[in-house]
Amino acid sequence: MKVTSQKFASPRGEITLVTITNDNGTSVTLSSLGAGIIEVRVPDKDGHIENVALRYANPVDYIADGPCMGKVPGRYANRIAKGELVIDGVKHQLAINNGPNALHGGPEGFQNQIWKTELLSDGVRFTYHSKDGEEHYPGSLTATATYTWSDDNVLTLRLEADTDAPTVINLTNHTYWNLDGADSGSVLDHEMKMRTSRYLPTDNTLIPLGEMASVKDTPMDFTVAKTLGCDIKTAFPALDYGKGYDACWVVDGYNKGDIAEDVVVLTAPRSGRVLKVSTTQPGVQIYTGNWLSGCPDNCSGRSYADYEGVAIEAQGMPDAPHNPTFPSQELRPGEHYDETIRFAFSTR
Repeated sequence: MKVTSQKFASPRGEITLVTITNDNGTSVTLSSLGAGIIEVRVPDKDGHIENVALRYANPVDYIADGPCMGKVPGRYANRIAKGELVIDGVKHQLAINNGPNALHGGPEGFQNQIWKTELLSDGVRFTYHSKDGEEHYPGSLTATATYTWSDDNVLTLRLEADTDAPTVINLTNHTYWNLDGADSGSVLDHEMKMRTSRYLPTDNTLIPLGEMASVKDTPMDFTVAKTLGCDIKTAFPALDYGKGYDACWVVDGYNKGDIAEDVVVLTAPRSGRVLKVSTTQPGVQIYTGNWLSGCPDNCSGRSYADYEGVAIEAQGMPDAPHNPTFPSQELRPGEHYDETIRFAFSTR
C-alpha cells in the first residue's frame, strides 16, 4: 500500500489531498477539506481503471458548494425541522439554510472546514474540533473520520466523536457515485437494490412525518433491483417534493453497533461495476443528484447536470431530535459516537 499527499492553498487554509494506492493499482484520493472523497479509481469489467466519484477540477471549489460533493457534513447531517433543537429542556436555535429548516449542520458545517490530517499505513485519519456554540450546537465536540483502503477495493470510513456536554451528532459521507465513470452522464440507468422495507415519508420541506411506512406498492420499493430511473417520474409525494429521490430508508434488521451487510447494491450494467454499501447506521438517504446543475466545473471543464450521480448516505434519521421513536442521535459526555460505512467495489 502506498500513501502520498499534496498541498493546495485555499481561503480556509492549506488543503491536503491524500492518495492511497493498493498493490493492484487502484486508488482513492481524499481531502482534508470536509474529510471528503475526491476520487475512487477502480476497474470496470474489462479491467479499465477509472474514477467513479463525482469531483471538481479545483480542490478549492469544494468550499461552500451546494451539492456538498464527497464530504462529511455535520454536526448534524440532513435536516432538523425549523432549526429548533431542544436538549435537556434548553432550546438552541440553529441556522436556517434549507427552506425553513437546518441542513447539514448549517451554512459552515463540518463539510466546509479544514480537518487535521494524519497519514496511516493504509489510509488517513481526519480530525476536527468543533467548539461549544459553533453553528449554535451545544458542547465542545471532537470528530474523526478514518478512511482505509484495501487490496480488494474496499473503502472503509469510520466516524467517531466525543463531547464535553450533551449534544446531537449525525455524520455520513456525501459522495455522488457514477459507476460508468465520473464524466459519463446520467446514472438513471444504474440498477439499485436495498435491504430496506420501510422509508420515512416527509412533508414538502423533506422533514419526516414521524412514521416508518412500507415501501410495498410504491416507487420507493427497491427490495428487488430496478433502475434508478424506472419510477422516478411517477406522481408520488416523495418524488414530487425533491424532483427525484431524496429520502431516507430504514435499514432492515438494524441493531446498534452491528454492520448490516449490503444495505445498498448499486450496479452499472454498461461498465459492469458494482458498489455494495454496508453500515452500522440505522438509515440511508438516497439522493439522485436532482439539483447538481450549476455546480463548480469538473475535470472536463463543465458543470455536472442533474442526475449524473447518486449519493448513498448511510446515517441517522433526519430530524431525529423531534421524533422519539427514531434511534436517538444524542451524544453525552462519557459516551462515544462510533459508526462505520463500507464501500466495496467489484465487477460482474
